[in-house]
Amino acid sequence: MNWLLTKLIIGYQRFISPLFPPSCRYYPTCSNYMLIAVKKHGGVAGFIMGMARILRCNPFVRGGYDPVPDYFTVRRNPHPSDMDPIVAAVFYGEHHDKKG
Repeated sequence: MNWLLTKLIIGYQRFISPLFPPSCRYYPTCSNYMLIAVKKHGGVAGFIMGMARILRCNPFVRGGYDPVPDYFTVRRNPHPSDMDPIVAAVFYGEHHDKKG
């Protein structure tokens, strides 16, 4: 199942995605997120995480850096103020201190 999902995602990236203008609000893109999630968490969990990410991608969200977590979740990663200050500075252009 992982093999099939991986091939479908790569096929989407190669043949369907180029037909539309780039409009991803997140890094990594939703298709890359799903590809990483499938490799990291398996077919079912990775597919669920990828679909949750696609549903979160809409005009009403800020977007930004949202890597695949090491554990299964359908929620977005923490706010940049809870991230590593260097990562927050690179992806959000400002310095965020970690809460202590």
